[in-house]
Amino acid sequence: MTDKAATDLSCFKAYDIRGRLGDNLDEDIARIVGQGFAEALGARRVVLGRDIRASSESLAAAVAEGLTAQGADVLDIGLSGTEEMYFATTALGADGGICVTASHNPMDYNGMKMVKAGSAPLDPETELGAVKARAEAGGFAPAAKPGRVIASDDVRGAYVERVLSFVDVAALRPLKVLVNAGNGAAGPTFDAIFAALEAAGAPIEVERLHHAPDGSFPNGIPNPLLPENQPVTAEAVVAAGADLGVAWDGDFDRCFLFDATGAFIPGEYVVGLLADAFLAKEPGAKIVHDPRVVWNTLDVVTAAGGEAVQSRTGHAFIKQKMRETNAVYGGEMSAHHYFRDFVACDSGMIPWLLVVELMGRTGKPLAELVDARRAAFPSSGEINFRVEDVAAAVARVEAAFAPGAVARDDTDGLSLAQADWRFNLRASNTEPLLRLNVEARGDAGLVAQKVAEITALIAG
Repeated sequence: MTDKAATDLSCFKAYDIRGRLGDNLDEDIARIVGQGFAEALGARRVVLGRDIRASSESLAAAVAEGLTAQGADVLDIGLSGTEEMYFATTALGADGGICVTASHNPMDYNGMKMVKAGSAPLDPETELGAVKARAEAGGFAPAAKPGRVIASDDVRGAYVERVLSFVDVAALRPLKVLVNAGNGAAGPTFDAIFAALEAAGAPIEVERLHHAPDGSFPNGIPNPLLPENQPVTAEAVVAAGADLGVAWDGDFDRCFLFDATGAFIPGEYVVGLLADAFLAKEPGAKIVHDPRVVWNTLDVVTAAGGEAVQSRTGHAFIKQKMRETNAVYGGEMSAHHYFRDFVACDSGMIPWLLVVELMGRTGKPLAELVDARRAAFPSSGEINFRVEDVAAAVARVEAAFAPGAVARDDTDGLSLAQADWRFNLRASNTEPLLRLNVEARGDAGLVAQKVAEITALIAG
């Protein structure tokens, strides 16, 4: 084991692990992370999954070595989405779960997402911190009885059954759906879900794009949130004459939607759509949202008689808030969608199914379901800035707008609201970026104006 493996654990981020291969993440580091996870959590049975990246198989094998060295049995679900690890951790009664994935990060990165028993997130300060501290300390004594690696790839059937429990197949109407897996891990899992839909008589037609898992990512890293990556799906939707387009990132825990014209639907409007759908089924329920873009969600939830609950951005914080409040659904504008009845975790497969059901129930195309909301509450989309001094940039923006603000919120970064527009400015939890979101009441021109003003202030 190298000295670097024992000392450089800068791959530990705010709520998961993400590092550059050969720099702050390699097999040695993965092994001691596995050992630290087993010891810090007292885990004896751990679910292990991985995405399709070229490095994921060897990193997962190293994690398994670390876990078994400390006496933990590894329940190996193989190539899978992060959400399949979440589901399997509870379904198999494990003490924790790890998915080796870098999701949408560049080719030379990888990472790990972790949960404890019950698929609950690790507390960033205490539990994830304890895993890091134990891994940094090293000096692991081998277990008296090493653990075993047990193939557990038969859990997908139960996962598919749970996912399909969210929709009434009888409510589905004939629709054509274009799906773009981006050569990530989504393809095989989608095929299992769609086979079950067909067997249940769902009148859905599917066209697949970039479907085969391929760790070389011949069509680029799957990150449909980037505007430059959206035209390939948009054009395919139009060419196929599809009613709906669906695209996923590498580990498919995020789901991105396109209407029949190929228009990309920003995540905050999908949050409002799904919140409304859940409140129709469970009046008065709690809906968790992040603080970046909120006005559309608040308007929808209030009108539907629900209770909106704000959380810090990030999957660990959203999941914790959902568990604390028993919220039925939680959503982030970044296209993470969380479901109480899916172990309070995020899924990239449940959202598109719910939207297909909603289109079937209402008889309306997706554009008609969201266009009025987009006009009522236009937003900028998240704009990223690389700045040398984040604190100074935020201070300039605060000085300019705080004196006239009618509301301020510091839940996550700086949120300031005027009567007719609002912004959130926050440092990324996972990347060296400053992120800006601006929203307004019925005035897209005002959004553009305020983005320009704040951009100038950030630039100094």
